[in-house]
Formats: sequence, C-alpha cells, structure tokens
Amino acid sequence: MPLLILIADDDPGIRLSVSDYLELSGYSVIAAANGQEALKLVEEYQPHLVVTDIAMPNMDGYELVQRVRQRPVFRLLPVIFLTAHTATKERIRGYQMGCDAYLAKPFDLDELGAVVRNLLERSQMIESEWRSRVQASELYSDKQSDKPEGFIRHSASPPLDFTQSLSQREQEVLELLSAGFSNIQIGDNLHLSPRTVEKYVSSLLRKTETSNRAELVRFAMEHNLVS
Repeated sequence: MPLLILIADDDPGIRLSVSDYLELSGYSVIAAANGQEALKLVEEYQPHLVVTDIAMPNMDGYELVQRVRQRPVFRLLPVIFLTAHTATKERIRGYQMGCDAYLAKPFDLDELGAVVRNLLERSQMIESEWRSRVQASELYSDKQSDKPEGFIRHSASPPLDFTQSLSQREQEVLELLSAGFSNIQIGDNLHLSPRTVEKYVSSLLRKTETSNRAELVRFAMEHNLVS
C-alpha cells in the first residue's frame, strides 16, 4: 500500500501541482485548504507525512503542527513547512514548533520530492525498529511466562541506577519533550529559558546515549520513563 501524504495549502494551484507530483512518485495524497481541515484529516487518516503552508485561514500551519504534536501518536510524524515565510525568526519558530524541514516558496518539486523521500525513509526505519523491539519484547515475555514458579523475571525498565540518575527537573523536561513540546513551551511550563531547557535536553541525550530528540523520545517510551 502506498504511503499517505497530507498536503495543506490554501492555494489550489499548489495543492494540485504538489499532489500530482507526489502521486506520480508513487504516494497516495490527501489535501486540505486550511489548518482546521488538515487537522481533521490527520486524525482521520493518520498520514505518514505532512506538507503544510504556514499562512492559512481558520488555523495556520504553526497551530496545526502544535496541535498535531500534542497527540502522542503523532509525536514523530514527519512535517515539512512549504511557505513564503522565509525570515530567519520564522524559520526558527517553525523548527521550534516541531517541523522536520522548511522549504521556501517558490520551490522546486524535485527538491521537495527528495526531502519527502528522506524523511519517509527515516520514519519507516524508526517504525520498523520499534516494531522489531516490540516483537522481541513480546517474545521475551512469552518465554518468561513459561519459567517455573518462583523464577525471577527481569523488568524491561532501565536499570535502577539509571532512573535515579535523572534529576527531577530532567524528568519534567523529558515528560514535556515526549508530549511534543518545543523548548519555548517547555520553558514556559517550567519557568526556564530555552537555553537552559536545551542544556537539560543535552544532558538527557548523554545519559540515554541517544543522538537526537526522536531517539530520546523513543527510548523514554520503550523504557517507561514517561507517563
């Protein structure tokens, strides 16, 4: 079954051209004319990737991505901003909201296609790895259930000394990060500066031996470090 991509843009010409290009590239495509409509389609169809404009009626792209990231199931959903808003502060805000790539209008369809392929390949690898680990965990649990009575099972949780090594503030940052909050949003909730939040995130990456936020969130979920 082809991977499903959602296009959100109030310009019908862009929706049509991007949809046609991606469908010719082998993807299935659904489209929305504004952020509110796009959010409903995300919840209904659970696409594999979202390409969205920023300036749209009813709900802009920033709010759309923020709302999407609040849902645990969509925390790692790849998102591309395709927009005429190209100022540095706007690009920074886009990444803080949780986008994975930021392409400026006018854009090249081949470049968009390359970014889409890259993000989908990475996303599918993460999903495949996740499923493999879940299956391995289930197999291990089944084997443990066959052990004689009194046999001590080993928890899938991380070692006790690891959980104790997290400070209360690091645990709070990890909870909000796993909920899809940006540095600014985490800082607002915990009354910290974005730079201080970034220091806590760096500490969490180091302690979990993960290389990026996506891996950190996956690690936290796999080891029951977040609720």
